[in-house]
Formats: sequence, C-alpha cells, structure tokens
Amino acid sequence: MGTIAITILASLFSVVNPLGAIPMFLTLTADDTREERNHTSLMTSIYFVIILMSFFWAGTYILGFFGVSIFALRIAGGIVIMMSGFALLNGNTTKKRVGEKVRKEAIEKEDVSFTPMAMPMLSGPGSISLLIGYFTEYEELSSKFVIAGVIAFTGILIYFILRSSPLLFKLLGESGLKAVARIMGFIVLAIGVEYIISGIVGLVDSLTGHSLLG
Repeated sequence: MGTIAITILASLFSVVNPLGAIPMFLTLTADDTREERNHTSLMTSIYFVIILMSFFWAGTYILGFFGVSIFALRIAGGIVIMMSGFALLNGNTTKKRVGEKVRKEAIEKEDVSFTPMAMPMLSGPGSISLLIGYFTEYEELSSKFVIAGVIAFTGILIYFILRSSPLLFKLLGESGLKAVARIMGFIVLAIGVEYIISGIVGLVDSLTGHSLLG
C-alpha cells in the first residue's frame, strides 16, 4: 500500500503542479491581508479535495451515463496531460489552464478559492481523468481508500504551499518556479504518454480478445 500511495502522490502532485499556481495566487490575492490569503489557501485546498474526491468516487458512473469507455478516457486524458506537460516544459504554468478573460474576471472577484484556483487551476481535466483511471485500475476497496487518502494529503500540501507562497516566490523567484515547472513537465509528459499507451492497448485487447502484452 505504501508503494501505491507514493506512486500516485508523485503522479497527482506532478499533474496538479501547485507550485505553478503560486504566481496566479499571489496576483489574485495581492490586495488581501495575510489572514485573508491564509483563508483563501484553506478554502482552495478544501474545494480541491471535494472536487477530486467527487470525480474519483463517481467518475465511472458519470462515464457510464454518457457511454464513454475507460479506454477512451485514458486516451483523451493522456492527450490533455501531455498538453499540460508541453506547456510546463515551455515554462507556461498558468495560461493553458486559465484564459485571459477568466484571469481578468477573477481579479475583480472577492473569493477566488473555488474558481479559478481550485478549478481549473488545480483540479482540471488532467487530474480528474488520472483519478478516474486509477479508480478502475485499482479494484480493491482498500486501494481506493489509499488513493482517497492521497487526494486529501495533496490538498494539505496545496494549503501549505499556497499559505507559504510569498516566501516560496521570494526564495525561488519566477525563474526558479519555471525551472521546477520544466522538471515536472517532463514527468507529466511521460505520464500522459503512458496513459495513451495503456488506453490504446486496453482498447485493442477488448476488441480482439487477445492481450497485446501477453
């Protein structure tokens, strides 16, 4: 169980990339007091956990309702994750997840914790498709609870990262954050490729009745 938790935490943290959300968070909370920024950090992490928990436990039923197979989800999710990876490799940490219009609207909002911070900045299509895929991959209930624990732990990490965002930005600077983003981008890109491969292999196996890996 420990190996599963570490593997999933590394994948989820890389796809979510909370460090890449620091510049956006500081921009949106520039006029807030320290207490207000801490409260926004807390609410963002809570919304993040609620959103991903909801999709993790109910995602397969949503797919079934729309008639989408898990193989199609993995291929589509892999493409989205790959696009995020390319964006991170190019040093683009926010533009691909939040459009210019959304950013302008967010600056005028009093509460930015749910949108755009929790969604789509942190819990976007990539992390949602990743977790739905994990739900179908790990069939044991104990494993599902481990994954749920990882989601909650990631939410805790997000809270402390956003709460410490002024200090982290001062220590790393914009160039430092971009350097970390590029490293994570490579990992995210690899995760996306792996997801596309597993989706294609699973689809072919289901259609032919023979395992490509067997």
